[in-house]
Amino acid sequence: MKVHHGMRPHDIVLLFKVLTINNMEWRLSDLGSSLFISNSEIYESLNRSHIAGLLDESKRRVHRQSLMEFVQYGLHYVFPQVPGTMVTGVPTAHSHPFYEGRFISEFAYVWPDDAGEKRGLSIQPLYKTVSKAVRLDEELYFLLASVDIIRVGRIREIKMAVDELKSRIL
Repeated sequence: MKVHHGMRPHDIVLLFKVLTINNMEWRLSDLGSSLFISNSEIYESLNRSHIAGLLDESKRRVHRQSLMEFVQYGLHYVFPQVPGTMVTGVPTAHSHPFYEGRFISEFAYVWPDDAGEKRGLSIQPLYKTVSKAVRLDEELYFLLASVDIIRVGRIREIKMAVDELKSRIL
């Protein structure tokens, strides 16, 4: 059995992508090309997630309850985030279009991206290619923006993000 050296941020991105596919027929190259991650990184990520109990034996089915528990209770400890400087990028956290009108905030949050359309405080994405990958998958975009609320939000915001994630994951 392989040794587990801890989860990496892009493991969460990959698990969410597997959830959005809704099809057991995907290949490593499908995930790699949609997330802009190398096949070897996809392979290693699937192994880590399996060892952590977040994927089944086939490494194709996400243990949804376990993933939700990790995201809700552990993610902000393992992958914390403090907003950075003002940059141009892709809206995330409470600046995502779904959440934008639901929360009052002095600043927008964005993933830094030269092709982005909004200025805000920078939030480091869970993986450097997230801003490209979410352009191809609206559901992935929503899930990752919700995760960023858990990473940087306040109690009321976090509760709403957790409730939304539960409704889509479980």
